[in-house]
Amino acid sequence: MDVLEQAIVFAVEVHKGMVRKGERSPYILHPMEVASIASTMTKDKEIMAAAALHDVVEDAGVLLDVLKERFGDRVAELVESESEDKRNDRPPEDTWQLRKQESLNVLKESKDMGVKILWLSDKLANMRSFYRNYLKNGNALWKDFNQKDPRKQEWYYRSVSEAVSELKEFPAWEEFNYLIDKVFEDNQ
Repeated sequence: MDVLEQAIVFAVEVHKGMVRKGERSPYILHPMEVASIASTMTKDKEIMAAAALHDVVEDAGVLLDVLKERFGDRVAELVESESEDKRNDRPPEDTWQLRKQESLNVLKESKDMGVKILWLSDKLANMRSFYRNYLKNGNALWKDFNQKDPRKQEWYYRSVSEAVSELKEFPAWEEFNYLIDKVFEDNQ
């Protein structure tokens, strides 16, 4: 198996039984969508593998050293670029702004197009989910999230869009921005 296939098998195993917040669907569908989106912008299997694995550290408790050992330094570095320090000693709603700002700083400082592709892929998958939920529930969709203020959510997603604007030639970037406008139109 190549690195992408190994990453998919590993992601399925570690996300087994997990459910995605907001949609209540099997968690594994999200990283598979993220990997699929990444594949529209690159054929680099390490980037696609990182997309499949992007939540295993943050949400499934896998150590970065395990990723390095199994998938190599590059995949682990890409996953690390998107992994927040959850600060489990404090309620997540209390640390949301800090965590998002820290992660945005990592993204903005990166010159690595793989990092930018990974971020755009993940955040586009999130916006697709938000949009489906928004069509059903309007701004009530945020009640399931640590940050319930749609204006703060909008700040975060627009900041990501700006930070990955080098990817604007890709339809994924256009779709991402279109969905941001749709989901947050009530705030404008």
